[in-house]
Amino acid sequence: MSEFVVVIPARYGSSRLPGKPLMEIAGLPMVQHVWQRAGESRASRIVIATDDARIETAARAFGAEVVMTRGDHPSGTDRLAEVAEALALAADTLVVNVQGDEPLLPAAAIDLVAQRLAADSRASIATLAEPIHDVETLFNPNVVKVITDFSGRALYFSRAPIPWDRNAWKTQPPTLLETDAWRRHIGLYAYRAGFLAEYMTWSPAPLEQLEQLEQLRALQHGHLIQVADVTSPYPGGVDTQEDLERVREHFTTRGLHG
Repeated sequence: MSEFVVVIPARYGSSRLPGKPLMEIAGLPMVQHVWQRAGESRASRIVIATDDARIETAARAFGAEVVMTRGDHPSGTDRLAEVAEALALAADTLVVNVQGDEPLLPAAAIDLVAQRLAADSRASIATLAEPIHDVETLFNPNVVKVITDFSGRALYFSRAPIPWDRNAWKTQPPTLLETDAWRRHIGLYAYRAGFLAEYMTWSPAPLEQLEQLEQLRALQHGHLIQVADVTSPYPGGVDTQEDLERVREHFTTRGLHG
């Protein structure tokens, strides 16, 4: 297993749930749960990246390494690039971006995405996916879909229902899905630090701006993205108050503590 660094971006200014990295779950701030999940992986180093002094104070209090970043990054990948530069990481260092709002993230998923990138020396990025089994999910524009080639490299990511079954859906959308042709993209990424240094010099790409998907900037610049399929259902993160209550209930019903 190749060594890798985990970076956990944690912003205070969420539009839907301000201050969510510090919101309490089972007696601990959310970001501490994420940090603990990362600590269960094979990461050689774990860093919390934030632009807010309140998060910095909380993270240092529970023993985390913290890097302060600018607050004006257009994407999470740009923020990660700043961290890689601040840490002076070697170009071949693997960096896994773990979002600070995923307190249920399995450590195995972190290891999987890092391993997938390490296994393809030509790829700059690796990410995850899982099958889509229902029509509602497939046609939901908030769910990103991905298609790959035979080697597992991404061909495209879209909010549209790709691939389109031209013959079966000629007259109307389907009522059920009969094959495993569709996959949901899971936004857990591993990068090579050298790629991050290059990425931060690019302006947002046309496809990225159309779909509002930052990974399309890499594809449009000709970089390869490996996609690994998770082996068990991937838990959702916390975007809303309802998500937060769901996660709190998860910890309560299972008797979990910080």
